[in-house]
Amino acid sequence: MMKALLVTRESPSVPTQLSFTTLPKPSLKPGYALVKIRAAAINPSDVLNSKGNFPHTIFPRIPGRDFAGVVEDGPAELIGKAVFGTSGNQLSYTEDGTHAEYALVPAEALALKPSTLTFAQAATLGVPWSTANIALSRGGAKTGEIVLVIGATGAVGQAAVELAQAKGCKAITASRRDTTDINLLKDPDFSKVKELTNGHGVDVVIDTVGDHVIMRSILDHALAVRGRLSYIAARANHTELTFDMKQLYRNEQSIVGCNSVNYTAKEMGECLQSIVPEFEKGTLTACADDKLVKVNLGQEAVDAYKWVPEHSGEKVIICID
Repeated sequence: MMKALLVTRESPSVPTQLSFTTLPKPSLKPGYALVKIRAAAINPSDVLNSKGNFPHTIFPRIPGRDFAGVVEDGPAELIGKAVFGTSGNQLSYTEDGTHAEYALVPAEALALKPSTLTFAQAATLGVPWSTANIALSRGGAKTGEIVLVIGATGAVGQAAVELAQAKGCKAITASRRDTTDINLLKDPDFSKVKELTNGHGVDVVIDTVGDHVIMRSILDHALAVRGRLSYIAARANHTELTFDMKQLYRNEQSIVGCNSVNYTAKEMGECLQSIVPEFEKGTLTACADDKLVKVNLGQEAVDAYKWVPEHSGEKVIICID
Protein backbone atom coordinates (compact mmCIF):
# COMPACT_ATOMS: atom_id res chain seq x y z
CA MET A 1 0.00 0.00 0.00
CA MET A 2 1.01 3.64 -0.42
CA LYS A 3 -0.07 7.11 0.62
CA ALA A 4 -1.58 9.28 -2.10
CA LEU A 5 -3.85 12.16 -2.98
CA LEU A 6 -7.00 11.17 -4.84
CA VAL A 7 -9.58 13.13 -6.81
CA THR A 8 -13.02 11.57 -6.98
CA ARG A 9 -16.22 12.58 -8.74
CA GLU A 10 -19.55 10.78 -8.49
CA SER A 11 -20.90 12.26 -11.75
CA PRO A 12 -20.17 15.12 -14.17
CA SER A 13 -22.81 17.26 -12.45
CA VAL A 14 -21.21 16.85 -9.00
CA PRO A 15 -18.10 18.80 -7.84
CA THR A 16 -14.86 16.85 -7.50
CA GLN A 17 -13.40 15.95 -4.11
CA LEU A 18 -9.68 15.89 -3.26
CA SER A 19 -8.57 13.77 -0.31
CA PHE A 20 -5.54 12.12 1.28
CA THR A 21 -5.84 8.35 1.33
CA THR A 22 -4.11 4.98 1.14
CA LEU A 23 -4.14 3.00 -2.12
CA PRO A 24 -2.51 -0.13 -3.52
CA LYS A 25 1.04 0.37 -4.75
CA PRO A 26 1.04 0.22 -8.58
CA SER A 27 2.03 -3.04 -10.24
CA LEU A 28 4.66 -2.89 -12.95
CA LYS A 29 3.52 -3.35 -16.56
CA PRO A 30 5.46 -3.59 -19.83
CA GLY A 31 7.01 -0.37 -21.07
CA TYR A 32 6.71 1.33 -17.68
CA ALA A 33 8.94 2.08 -14.70
CA LEU A 34 7.91 2.15 -11.05
CA VAL A 35 9.25 5.40 -9.60
CA LYS A 36 9.62 6.04 -5.88
CA ILE A 37 8.57 9.68 -5.77
CA ARG A 38 10.86 11.93 -3.77
CA ALA A 39 9.33 15.27 -4.79
CA ALA A 40 6.36 16.40 -6.87
CA ALA A 41 5.27 19.93 -7.78
CA ILE A 42 1.76 21.28 -7.35
CA ASN A 43 1.19 23.31 -10.51
CA PRO A 44 -1.80 25.59 -11.17
CA SER A 45 -2.81 23.08 -13.86
CA ASP A 46 -2.92 20.35 -11.19
CA VAL A 47 -5.38 22.46 -9.24
CA LEU A 48 -7.53 23.00 -12.35
CA ASN A 49 -7.41 19.27 -13.07
CA SER A 50 -8.48 18.46 -9.52
CA LYS A 51 -11.57 20.60 -10.11
CA GLY A 52 -12.54 18.71 -13.27
CA ASN A 53 -11.49 21.44 -15.70
CA PHE A 54 -9.74 19.08 -18.15
CA PRO A 55 -12.35 17.23 -20.22
CA HIS A 56 -10.28 14.10 -20.90
CA THR A 57 -9.47 13.35 -17.23
CA ILE A 58 -10.95 10.08 -15.99
CA PHE A 59 -11.91 9.88 -12.30
CA PRO A 60 -11.05 8.64 -9.74
CA ARG A 61 -7.52 9.86 -10.37
CA ILE A 62 -4.29 10.48 -8.48
CA PRO A 63 -3.28 14.01 -9.57
CA GLY A 64 0.20 15.37 -10.19
CA ARG A 65 2.13 16.08 -13.39
CA ASP A 66 5.72 16.93 -12.41
CA PHE A 67 7.98 14.72 -10.32
CA ALA A 68 11.46 13.59 -9.38
CA GLY A 69 12.42 10.30 -7.80
CA VAL A 70 14.27 7.00 -8.10
CA VAL A 71 13.35 4.07 -10.36
CA GLU A 72 12.56 1.09 -8.15
CA ASP A 73 11.50 -1.36 -10.85
CA GLY A 74 11.31 -1.51 -14.64
CA PRO A 75 13.92 -1.59 -17.41
CA ALA A 76 17.22 -2.89 -16.01
CA GLU A 77 19.19 0.13 -17.25
CA LEU A 78 16.94 2.50 -15.26
CA ILE A 79 16.71 0.71 -11.90
CA GLY A 80 18.29 2.84 -9.19
CA LYS A 81 18.55 5.90 -11.43
CA ALA A 82 17.48 9.34 -10.23
CA VAL A 83 14.94 10.64 -12.74
CA PHE A 84 12.45 13.44 -13.30
CA GLY A 85 9.64 14.16 -15.71
CA THR A 86 6.22 15.50 -16.48
CA SER A 87 2.87 14.30 -17.71
CA GLY A 88 2.34 14.83 -21.40
CA ASN A 89 -1.30 13.90 -22.01
CA GLN A 90 -1.30 10.83 -19.74
CA LEU A 91 -0.18 11.15 -16.13
CA SER A 92 -2.88 12.64 -13.90
CA TYR A 93 -5.38 12.62 -16.77
CA THR A 94 -5.98 9.11 -18.06
CA GLU A 95 -3.39 7.43 -15.82
CA ASP A 96 -2.59 8.06 -12.17
CA GLY A 97 -0.21 10.91 -11.49
CA THR A 98 2.63 11.64 -9.13
CA HIS A 99 1.13 12.99 -5.91
CA ALA A 100 1.75 9.67 -4.23
CA GLU A 101 4.60 7.65 -2.77
CA TYR A 102 4.91 5.71 -6.03
CA ALA A 103 3.97 6.34 -9.65
CA LEU A 104 3.91 4.10 -12.69
CA VAL A 105 5.49 6.14 -15.49
CA PRO A 106 6.15 5.23 -19.15
CA ALA A 107 9.88 4.46 -19.24
CA GLU A 108 10.32 6.61 -22.36
CA ALA A 109 8.93 9.61 -20.43
CA LEU A 110 11.80 9.62 -17.94
CA ALA A 111 14.76 11.98 -18.06
CA LEU A 112 17.85 11.55 -15.92
CA LYS A 113 17.90 14.08 -13.08
CA PRO A 114 20.63 16.70 -13.41
CA SER A 115 23.25 15.87 -10.78
CA THR A 116 23.49 19.56 -9.93
CA LEU A 117 19.88 19.71 -8.71
CA THR A 118 18.09 18.35 -5.65
CA PHE A 119 15.00 16.19 -6.11
CA ALA A 120 12.84 19.14 -5.06
CA GLN A 121 14.49 21.41 -7.64
CA ALA A 122 14.15 18.82 -10.40
CA ALA A 123 10.44 18.46 -9.59
CA THR A 124 9.92 22.13 -10.51
CA LEU A 125 11.15 21.70 -14.09
CA GLY A 126 8.54 19.61 -15.90
CA VAL A 127 5.59 21.79 -16.91
CA PRO A 128 7.35 25.20 -16.95
CA TRP A 129 10.46 24.16 -18.87
CA SER A 130 8.75 21.82 -21.32
CA THR A 131 6.10 24.47 -22.04
CA ALA A 132 8.74 27.16 -22.56
CA ASN A 133 10.71 24.83 -24.83
CA ILE A 134 7.60 24.04 -26.88
CA ALA A 135 6.71 27.73 -27.17
CA LEU A 136 10.18 28.64 -28.43
CA SER A 137 10.18 25.72 -30.86
CA ARG A 138 6.71 26.55 -32.18
CA GLY A 139 7.82 30.16 -32.51
CA GLY A 140 10.86 29.08 -34.50
CA ALA A 141 13.33 31.01 -32.35
CA LYS A 142 16.81 30.98 -33.91
CA THR A 143 20.26 32.11 -32.86
CA GLY A 144 20.66 35.86 -33.19
CA GLU A 145 16.94 36.64 -33.06
CA ILE A 146 15.21 38.89 -30.55
CA VAL A 147 12.71 37.21 -28.25
CA LEU A 148 10.19 39.12 -26.15
CA VAL A 149 8.80 37.20 -23.16
CA ILE A 150 5.46 38.37 -21.78
CA GLY A 151 5.01 37.33 -18.15
CA ALA A 152 8.75 36.94 -17.69
CA THR A 153 8.53 36.80 -13.89
CA GLY A 154 6.38 33.64 -13.92
CA ALA A 155 7.69 30.06 -13.97
CA VAL A 156 7.25 29.53 -17.73
CA GLY A 157 8.41 33.05 -18.50
CA GLN A 158 11.63 32.68 -16.52
CA ALA A 159 12.32 29.38 -18.25
CA ALA A 160 11.65 30.93 -21.67
CA VAL A 161 14.13 33.75 -20.99
CA GLU A 162 16.92 31.33 -20.04
CA LEU A 163 16.19 28.95 -22.91
CA ALA A 164 16.14 31.82 -25.42
CA GLN A 165 19.48 33.09 -24.16
CA ALA A 166 20.90 29.54 -24.28
CA LYS A 167 19.87 29.44 -27.96
CA GLY A 168 21.88 32.59 -28.59
CA CYS A 169 18.88 34.92 -28.75
CA LYS A 170 18.57 38.34 -27.20
CA ALA A 171 15.78 38.22 -24.60
CA ILE A 172 13.59 41.19 -23.72
CA THR A 173 11.43 40.75 -20.62
CA ALA A 174 7.97 42.18 -19.95
CA SER A 175 5.60 42.01 -16.99
CA ARG A 176 3.51 44.27 -14.81
CA ARG A 177 6.56 45.01 -12.67
CA ASP A 178 9.48 47.43 -12.86
CA THR A 179 11.92 44.53 -12.51
CA THR A 180 11.59 43.66 -16.21
CA ASP A 181 12.69 45.56 -19.31
CA ILE A 182 9.11 46.61 -20.05
CA ASN A 183 6.41 47.37 -17.49
CA LEU A 184 3.14 46.52 -19.26
CA LEU A 185 1.16 48.87 -17.02
CA LYS A 186 3.35 51.84 -17.86
CA ASP A 187 4.08 50.97 -21.50
CA PRO A 188 1.04 49.15 -22.92
CA ASP A 189 2.00 50.12 -26.49
CA PHE A 190 5.49 48.60 -26.23
CA SER A 191 7.15 51.89 -27.15
CA LYS A 192 10.39 50.69 -25.53
CA VAL A 193 10.64 47.80 -28.00
CA LYS A 194 11.78 50.13 -30.80
CA GLU A 195 14.48 51.54 -28.51
CA LEU A 196 15.68 48.09 -27.44
CA THR A 197 15.69 46.69 -30.99
CA ASN A 198 16.93 49.73 -32.93
CA GLY A 199 13.52 49.98 -34.59
CA HIS A 200 13.56 46.36 -35.83
CA GLY A 201 10.85 44.95 -33.55
CA VAL A 202 10.98 41.49 -31.99
CA ASP A 203 11.29 38.31 -34.03
CA VAL A 204 9.51 36.07 -31.57
CA VAL A 205 7.07 36.76 -28.74
CA ILE A 206 6.55 34.14 -26.05
CA ASP A 207 3.27 35.13 -24.42
CA THR A 208 2.60 33.29 -21.16
CA VAL A 209 -0.32 35.54 -20.15
CA GLY A 210 -2.86 35.34 -22.99
CA ASP A 211 -4.48 38.72 -22.45
CA HIS A 212 -6.23 39.77 -25.70
CA VAL A 213 -5.43 43.47 -25.19
CA ILE A 214 -1.72 42.78 -24.76
CA MET A 215 -1.71 40.41 -27.72
CA ARG A 216 -3.33 42.99 -29.99
CA SER A 217 -0.77 45.58 -28.87
CA ILE A 218 2.05 43.15 -29.64
CA LEU A 219 0.75 42.66 -33.18
CA ASP A 220 0.23 46.39 -33.68
CA HIS A 221 3.47 47.70 -32.18
CA ALA A 222 6.10 45.10 -31.26
CA LEU A 223 6.31 42.29 -33.81
CA ALA A 224 8.89 42.55 -36.60
CA VAL A 225 8.36 41.61 -40.24
CA ARG A 226 8.10 37.78 -40.34
CA GLY A 227 7.71 37.86 -36.57
CA ARG A 228 5.97 35.03 -34.70
CA LEU A 229 3.63 35.32 -31.71
CA SER A 230 3.71 32.06 -29.74
CA TYR A 231 1.27 31.86 -26.85
CA ILE A 232 0.42 29.31 -24.16
CA ALA A 233 -2.70 30.67 -22.47
CA ALA A 234 -5.97 32.60 -22.86
CA ARG A 235 -7.95 34.51 -20.28
CA ALA A 236 -10.99 32.53 -19.16
CA ASN A 237 -13.28 35.54 -19.38
CA HIS A 238 -12.16 36.75 -22.83
CA THR A 239 -10.93 34.30 -25.44
CA GLU A 240 -11.45 36.33 -28.63
CA LEU A 241 -8.64 38.21 -30.38
CA THR A 242 -9.13 40.69 -33.20
CA PHE A 243 -6.28 41.83 -35.43
CA ASP A 244 -5.56 43.59 -38.71
CA MET A 245 -5.53 40.79 -41.30
CA LYS A 246 -3.95 43.03 -43.93
CA GLN A 247 -1.07 43.98 -41.64
CA LEU A 248 -0.51 40.36 -40.65
CA TYR A 249 -0.19 39.01 -44.19
CA ARG A 250 1.75 41.98 -45.52
CA ASN A 251 4.31 41.57 -42.74
CA GLU A 252 4.25 37.76 -43.10
CA GLN A 253 3.65 37.37 -39.39
CA SER A 254 2.34 34.29 -37.61
CA ILE A 255 0.30 33.45 -34.51
CA VAL A 256 0.76 29.98 -33.04
CA GLY A 257 -0.80 28.30 -30.01
CA CYS A 258 1.07 25.92 -27.70
CA ASN A 259 -0.40 23.28 -25.39
CA SER A 260 1.80 20.77 -23.56
CA VAL A 261 -1.19 18.47 -23.01
CA ASN A 262 -1.11 17.66 -26.75
CA TYR A 263 2.23 15.90 -26.38
CA THR A 264 2.94 12.29 -25.51
CA ALA A 265 4.93 11.20 -22.48
CA LYS A 266 7.77 10.18 -24.81
CA GLU A 267 7.88 13.64 -26.39
CA MET A 268 7.95 15.25 -22.95
CA GLY A 269 10.75 12.95 -21.84
CA GLU A 270 12.83 13.81 -24.89
CA CYS A 271 12.11 17.51 -24.41
CA LEU A 272 13.32 17.47 -20.80
CA GLN A 273 16.32 15.23 -21.47
CA SER A 274 17.48 17.71 -24.12
CA ILE A 275 17.97 20.45 -21.52
CA VAL A 276 19.67 18.31 -18.85
CA PRO A 277 23.21 19.08 -20.16
CA GLU A 278 22.52 22.81 -19.86
CA PHE A 279 21.55 22.40 -16.19
CA GLU A 280 24.66 20.28 -15.63
CA LYS A 281 26.82 23.08 -17.10
CA GLY A 282 24.98 25.80 -15.18
CA THR A 283 23.76 27.51 -18.36
CA LEU A 284 20.20 26.97 -17.11
CA THR A 285 19.23 27.42 -13.47
CA ALA A 286 16.44 26.10 -11.28
CA CYS A 287 14.88 27.83 -8.30
CA ALA A 288 17.11 27.61 -5.22
CA ASP A 289 16.09 24.74 -2.95
CA ASP A 290 15.67 27.01 0.07
CA LYS A 291 13.25 29.22 -1.89
CA LEU A 292 10.79 26.37 -2.51
CA VAL A 293 7.62 26.01 -0.45
CA LYS A 294 7.65 22.41 0.76
CA VAL A 295 4.67 20.45 2.10
CA ASN A 296 4.30 16.83 3.13
CA LEU A 297 2.20 14.17 1.44
CA GLY A 298 -0.84 14.44 3.66
CA GLN A 299 -3.43 16.98 4.68
CA GLU A 300 -0.79 19.67 4.18
CA ALA A 301 -0.73 18.87 0.45
CA VAL A 302 -4.55 18.81 0.26
CA ASP A 303 -4.64 22.26 1.89
CA ALA A 304 -1.95 23.54 -0.50
CA TYR A 305 -4.27 22.82 -3.43
CA LYS A 306 -6.56 25.52 -2.02
CA TRP A 307 -4.00 28.31 -2.01
CA VAL A 308 -1.62 27.51 -4.88
CA PRO A 309 -3.68 29.55 -7.43
CA GLU A 310 -3.44 32.64 -5.21
CA HIS A 311 0.31 32.14 -4.75
CA SER A 312 1.15 31.09 -8.31
CA GLY A 313 4.50 32.87 -8.11
CA GLU A 314 5.67 30.38 -5.49
CA LYS A 315 6.91 26.91 -6.34
CA VAL A 316 5.11 24.42 -4.10
CA ILE A 317 6.63 20.96 -3.77
CA ILE A 318 5.31 17.84 -2.08
CA CYS A 319 8.37 16.24 -0.47
CA ILE A 320 8.37 12.54 0.38
CA ASP A 321 11.10 10.83 2.41
